[in-house]
Amino acid sequence: MNWDTTLPVVFLGLMGVAMLAYVVLDGYDLGVGMLLHRANDAQKDTMIASIGPFWDANETWLVLGVGILLIAFPQAHGMVLTALYLPVALMLVGLILRGVAFDFRVKAEAHRKPLWNFAFFAGSGIAAASQGWMLGRYITGFETGWAYTLFAGVIALLLPAAYVLLGATWLIMKTEGDLQRLAVRWAKIAWPPVVIGMGLISIATPVVSETVRERWFSMPAFIALMPIPLVTLASLVALRAVLNSRRVAEFGTPGSDGRWCWMPFVLIVTVFVLGAVGLAYSLFPYVVIDRLTIWEAASATESLAVIAIGCAITVPTIVGYTIWSYRVFWGKARALTYA
Repeated sequence: MNWDTTLPVVFLGLMGVAMLAYVVLDGYDLGVGMLLHRANDAQKDTMIASIGPFWDANETWLVLGVGILLIAFPQAHGMVLTALYLPVALMLVGLILRGVAFDFRVKAEAHRKPLWNFAFFAGSGIAAASQGWMLGRYITGFETGWAYTLFAGVIALLLPAAYVLLGATWLIMKTEGDLQRLAVRWAKIAWPPVVIGMGLISIATPVVSETVRERWFSMPAFIALMPIPLVTLASLVALRAVLNSRRVAEFGTPGSDGRWCWMPFVLIVTVFVLGAVGLAYSLFPYVVIDRLTIWEAASATESLAVIAIGCAITVPTIVGYTIWSYRVFWGKARALTYA
């Protein structure tokens, strides 16, 4: 392989990692936002405080992923945004609504605070559903027809449910007392639709995409790929077992052992990572499945070389800041206050 063939692969991998980081990191705070309406006023403040130091920086990964798509694969960027103009606009509306509500709810008078709480909840739901719709359309290569529309609609419902489960496990890890016990209950409620939805989509995806069907069900690839669905299923079963365990049931009670409160979050993140690996295998070497390969969509090699220099500076900075911020604000959430 030479630079002409290697650089596009490198940028595709970098874009994939950025989007996975966004889905996991911003996914949990979108999930917390969608759970906000189920809590009382004091619990709402703690929930917002649990994501306060992170949520804005988490969206940096989305900017990085879309930026790489734009500058490294401009032809694909034009095709994707043309097909997804409306859901992208809705997602941005949701993210803007969340950002405004996050700051205003802290300063708002008591009688106006419910309005901003609802705005944060609504913005989270709009952004999550829009992302699910975009994912469903992208997987099918933007094909038209009722089956493809139905498939995208199912994922538009599944992804918010998965975010809710991710957000609930985040709250199990970051909170204490009544809110922590409530988060365990929320996670149990979110678990069945996520499992059922993932099962249905795993069945439907090969049906709506011939490329995916050939990738997964040809031999010997079928045998080599079996660990991905098996470990995913094992992680989901283990997550339910942990949520049902006596140790988790006692979270928040005096004398309880909270040392394992991180485990549900790690297990659901494992599911997201394995899903991303499976999706990457299904799509490669396409940027837009069955339409554009990475080499057809890539910028000139000279341009990619210059872009690589910028990424070599930017990406380590983002990674370093992310690690530093999570280290500084590690531990249980406390009351959110503004000076």
